[in-house]
Amino acid sequence: MTAEKHILRLWNVNKTFRIGRSDIQVLRDANLHIYPREFTILYGPSGSGKSTILNTMIGLEVPSTGKVYIHGRDISKMSDDERAAFRNENIGVVYQQSHWVKTLNVIDNVALPLLISNRDESYAYARASYALAQVGMDSFAKRSPVQLSGGQQQKVGIARALVADPAIIMSDEPTGNLDTTSSDEVIELLMGLVRDYGRTVVMVTHELRFLKLANRAYAIKDGVIEKEYNQGELQDLMKDFVEPLSLEDATKDVN
Repeated sequence: MTAEKHILRLWNVNKTFRIGRSDIQVLRDANLHIYPREFTILYGPSGSGKSTILNTMIGLEVPSTGKVYIHGRDISKMSDDERAAFRNENIGVVYQQSHWVKTLNVIDNVALPLLISNRDESYAYARASYALAQVGMDSFAKRSPVQLSGGQQQKVGIARALVADPAIIMSDEPTGNLDTTSSDEVIELLMGLVRDYGRTVVMVTHELRFLKLANRAYAIKDGVIEKEYNQGELQDLMKDFVEPLSLEDATKDVN
């Protein structure tokens, strides 16, 4: 796939958290580009900083230094309210653990982001119905989400991320609590959003087996983006794939 002008960029991003009397640096001079209509993976072991990078990209965390550009706008300069409004319009987020309003059914939960944004109720439910159809969960619209399997809940979570028609879908360990079959179904849905609907999908994961499916990937360790892989490099990396013990095992032949 030929890369176009990036849709999202991190430029020299550092993130430091104050813990008691100590400063803990979690991200170190992070630079990356996310391109439209690509499936991009952020890969690294637990504690590598990949979820902090994702939270910085969507504006839940503000860089200590550096800049975050989405559609050419520096969201790190926005106020909290401006970032929240911008995120709601431009980014859908899928988390490892779905957070449902348990008193509401599936379609109510999917429509909720639009209703909170004061969108017309008929529009909100039409969008929710369409989003559920996109992920094959429209027949479960009137069910309680807590009655669904983990894989089904994650599909509904993707529908909720889609409901506002965002250009970018961010997904933080979406398969972390799922069995292999459900994981594969969720990944196929995310890939289909790129292939069939022209979405831009960014996924955080520690599961190396998914790298062969990505257009682009970034290897992250100790808060540092160690390497960017294009699609050809990923295919070479994964052609003789056997589950490695560490990120170093996966990359030692190509560095």
